[in-house]
Amino acid sequence: MELPELISPDPFETFARWFEAAAASGAPLPESCTLSTVGLDGSPEARVVLLKDHGPEGFSFFTNYQSAKGAELEAHPRAALSFHWAALAWQVRARGEVSRLPAEASDAYFATRPRGSQLSAWASAQSREVPDRAALEEAMAAVEARFEGGPVPRPPHWGGYLLAPEAIEFWIGRADRLHDRVRFERGPEGWIPRRLSP
Repeated sequence: MELPELISPDPFETFARWFEAAAASGAPLPESCTLSTVGLDGSPEARVVLLKDHGPEGFSFFTNYQSAKGAELEAHPRAALSFHWAALAWQVRARGEVSRLPAEASDAYFATRPRGSQLSAWASAQSREVPDRAALEEAMAAVEARFEGGPVPRPPHWGGYLLAPEAIEFWIGRADRLHDRVRFERGPEGWIPRRLSP
């Protein structure tokens, strides 16, 4: 199958080039993407997360394991990621199984975060109701006092996930709306590309 010029036979190589181009384009937060999960009641759920790494193994992101998305991924360990770089008229979609990253990988990334972000990971009971802003600030002050003068370790309830894609789709916008769409599906001997009608 003949592929569009911007898409190579290796979907991960294509994603790496697109991601680099999106960053070079000045797009704000090119690493932001929509994570879609299956809710505990079976309904679809979606929110924006930040991609932290990508490669042949898949796409990784970090969160509170006890958050709504964490609970959903534990119950239904499959998800989808969607990227949209409007200035380039490009989209990427990926779906597949999700698993927790090893603790060592989560520790290593957590250590690179700004101290405020590290403290917030302890202070926030993500997705749970709070009475007001003051309650959040009190929790943050307590955590600041707890770790004052020392390093902030990674909370046991916080870490990374890896989405191992079984399908990756690339979309190139065209002015006449006759867009280019190519979906790669993982086969027993590698990735199989299929051109889709827009």
